[in-house]
Amino acid sequence: MAHLLLIDDDVALVPEQVKQAFAAPTHRVDIAHTGAAGLAQIANDPPDVILLDVRLPDQSGLDVYLQIKALDARIPVIFITMTKGAELAIEAMKLGAFEYLFKPLNLNELRRVVGEAVEVSRRMRQPAVMAQELPADDVDGAIVGGCAAMLDVYKSIGRVAAQDVPVLITGESGTGKELVARAVYQHGARSKGPFLALNCAAIPENLLESELFGHEKGAFTGADRRRIGKFEQCNGGTLFLDEIGDMPIALQAKILRLIQEQEFERVGGGETVRTDVRLIAATHRDLKAWSEEGKFRADLYYRLGVFTIRLPALRERDGDVATLVHFYVRKFSQELGRDIREISPEAMARLSAYSWPGNIRELQSVLKQALLRASGPTLLDSFLPELAPSAATPAEASGSSTGGFPLDELIAERLTPEMANLYAEVHGLVDRVLLARVLEHTNGNQHQAAKILGIARQTLRMKLRDLGLQVTHAVESSDEG
Repeated sequence: MAHLLLIDDDVALVPEQVKQAFAAPTHRVDIAHTGAAGLAQIANDPPDVILLDVRLPDQSGLDVYLQIKALDARIPVIFITMTKGAELAIEAMKLGAFEYLFKPLNLNELRRVVGEAVEVSRRMRQPAVMAQELPADDVDGAIVGGCAAMLDVYKSIGRVAAQDVPVLITGESGTGKELVARAVYQHGARSKGPFLALNCAAIPENLLESELFGHEKGAFTGADRRRIGKFEQCNGGTLFLDEIGDMPIALQAKILRLIQEQEFERVGGGETVRTDVRLIAATHRDLKAWSEEGKFRADLYYRLGVFTIRLPALRERDGDVATLVHFYVRKFSQELGRDIREISPEAMARLSAYSWPGNIRELQSVLKQALLRASGPTLLDSFLPELAPSAATPAEASGSSTGGFPLDELIAERLTPEMANLYAEVHGLVDRVLLARVLEHTNGNQHQAAKILGIARQTLRMKLRDLGLQVTHAVESSDEG
């Protein structure tokens, strides 16, 4: 249940709108009509999200906001105002408020913004549990695993958490990089400050700079008001940039300056904005190889790589699959209303033998599908969805081939003392085959291909450009979205 607190002197319209948008039992809405009453409620029972009017009868909304930050800076605060100028709200955004909305409230926009704020609040407050064995409680977001590689990850988190330096987390997609970022945040000195996460690959290139640094009114078509970006909102806290390897190279220079100087300008503005943010970045790419190829700024790579945590792929985590299976079966059984108490030996054998190219994210998906099919207290092998035979074991996977693509032979040929870029070469070859096959399947529709691949369309286009793959104009023109 999400707990919302509305602080507004309106006794009729706004409370009714908020209650309509966030009805029980999935939401709990408390209302205070003065700043003092709201602060008393926050001290007694902190909510997940606060909706705060700019003008209150006993004090200004900005004064109330500063007191909220002193009580608990992790609570996302959304300002609401009748004043279109909204100078107080903009000033509060500079100090880290989550968003500001205009009255009369648009309920669809309100639901979207509050939903995002609830998720941010959950991420900041959810304890980052690191368990070598099966944890006693079903903690959402727990990092589970006791293999040697995961013990190294735990040690690395402990070493760097208290040090106020950038951290780079590397590893394949689906390995849990955001969980590690959250653990670094929660065990550090900024754990009482805000934590925001942004996926650089999921946001169109033309919007990413504004999302990070904000923009001034009129900076571009559609910029009808000033926007405060994540670096300004996160002042005093920690910002997690996932898939930073997909960030446009022109924007990387601005990130580098921010790390060095802790200052920047909004898009379309000349004012220098100072901030105090700890940066944690993550990528599934080999940034060193990319920097050598000119695809990523070498100076930014060295700044980010002051301390690097490498997350192992699931196939590299000896013995952890069984622990993770038991953990997620117990967790998802509760969420999906199932009563699974054990896993059959045949099911566990098949799960343990699979190489999990999609890592923990794929494991979670497979187990959810199995639980939805399950009946009775035991998870049987027959409940599992089909797992690709070619990926059944790492040994089998290394010898697989697709359409005359002998991976094992390629690697054997390249294993020479002079070889220095095998990882990038193999991945480039895999991408060339995979992207061509998927685009053939979608008749060249890049929107559908990106959806199948699970990547942003801009990322797909960048890969096609890097690999020199062409899609006919006739097919591109029929692309969706």
